[in-house]
Amino acid sequence: MPATVTLHSLSYLTPDGRSLFAHLDCSFGAGLTGLVGRNGTGKTTLLRLIAGELNPSGGGVTVTGTVALLRQSAQVAPGITVASFIGIEEPLALLERVERGDGLPDEVSRADWTLPSRLAAALDDAGLGPVTPDRPVSTLSGSQRTRLALAGLMLHEADMLLLDEPTNNLDDEGREAVADLLTRWRGAAIVVSHDRALLRKMSAIVELTTLGISSYGGNWDDYRARKALELASAQRSLTEAERQVGEIDRRIQAQSERKAHKDAAGKQRFAGGGIPNIVAGGMKRRAEETSGQNARLANRLRQQASEDAAEARAKIEVLQPLTVALSSTHLPAGRRVLETTDLTGGPVQDAPVIRRFALTMIGPERVAITGRNGAGKTSLLRLLTGELAPVSGTVWIDGRHALLDQAISLLDPGETIRENYRRLNPDDDENACRAALARFMFRADAAMQPAGSLSGGEMLRAALAVTIGAGRPPNLLILDEPTNHLDLDAIEAVEAGLRAFDGALLVVSHDRDFLDAIGIEREIALRAG
Repeated sequence: MPATVTLHSLSYLTPDGRSLFAHLDCSFGAGLTGLVGRNGTGKTTLLRLIAGELNPSGGGVTVTGTVALLRQSAQVAPGITVASFIGIEEPLALLERVERGDGLPDEVSRADWTLPSRLAAALDDAGLGPVTPDRPVSTLSGSQRTRLALAGLMLHEADMLLLDEPTNNLDDEGREAVADLLTRWRGAAIVVSHDRALLRKMSAIVELTTLGISSYGGNWDDYRARKALELASAQRSLTEAERQVGEIDRRIQAQSERKAHKDAAGKQRFAGGGIPNIVAGGMKRRAEETSGQNARLANRLRQQASEDAAEARAKIEVLQPLTVALSSTHLPAGRRVLETTDLTGGPVQDAPVIRRFALTMIGPERVAITGRNGAGKTSLLRLLTGELAPVSGTVWIDGRHALLDQAISLLDPGETIRENYRRLNPDDDENACRAALARFMFRADAAMQPAGSLSGGEMLRAALAVTIGAGRPPNLLILDEPTNHLDLDAIEAVEAGLRAFDGALLVVSHDRDFLDAIGIEREIALRAG
């Protein structure tokens, strides 16, 4: 049965009574649909509502066919096997009993003789051919677990897959495997993702925002082109609405001045005795009535124009990407910022994951460290910055450097964004602090939020504000998987900030679009073992 999902005026309140979204109307049909939107807009909640795990606060969801939900990866208990993880432990055990001749008559009739071959095909499609049903899932990598979960959904042959960030934390091989599985999937799927390469495989994009839900035909690139047109249209609407407000204000001012001039002339004529009292009184009443009508009309026109301007401005706030102008590092093209020789080490001294690594970075160079999960990329950054002591080899790093690790430990979660900035940049005054934070969209009261209360995207944006946004930015910025757990708007904001940075960059990332966007010039691939 072809799967369809229809939202009918769907609303949902969080347990604390906050409206997450309201009156959503949308349909999902055949093919692959990407579901995008900022963190906090309710994408995961929407998938759970479609799967029937949550009840809506208003409206409803109509589903034809069967759906299966793949959640973001979670910890797995040591005793969980491949078979139990994908929900086929009992059918396999039943089949084994029947094959041994121990099965009861009703078990013989229920036995699925095609299950072993279908399981083998699903595992092979997921690139997990050597994995056996009794293997503990705890022995699989995160990438393998995600592919196993996806293979399990396909094995159960649901009509529609609901996938929540299926490529998050995966290396390049894992991302490609998931994308390949989906492109060969003949059913329907709704995919929540910030992986732009995966979103290019979609046949439609649905965007969830604070304004509601919108559907766009085509893949990620088609969607971005449409969004650019929408932004241009919203900016034109805002310009026109603001022009109308200004024009109405000028007309109101001109009317006020004309009235004041006529009133003054009338008083002079009345004072001169040229107009009988009864005539003067009538003229005054008519003038006041006309003036009142004109004022009410002008106020209505101004109110409408102001509302049009506010509506256009609200759209621009949703669509407008971050653009920043940063202070220069003044880093000379020939200056050395990092040098390592025969670097060996890792978290376990007796089993170093990094062996005889050498790297020299000169001037505002942009270098990416890539490789499979487990190859030692994060360990390498910890060795370079002195967090780990090397077993052997040397490291020299520019004193003006900053590391933004995955936990953004540079920021004190108990301090406000402003307090973090002043602590890390003691030479900058309050005006410089506020200006830097404003460039990264932390204006006024937003700068007074505790760092610990920020979302992942806000946290990274704050970290960029207090480092490259400072009056004296670091010569070298080191980033470890900066796009993990960020929504697409946050990723593009980070890309905008890094494009404007004129210092050196050393980045660990699996996100090829991100690396291209920030202008990586050299790539070093680490190999496990």
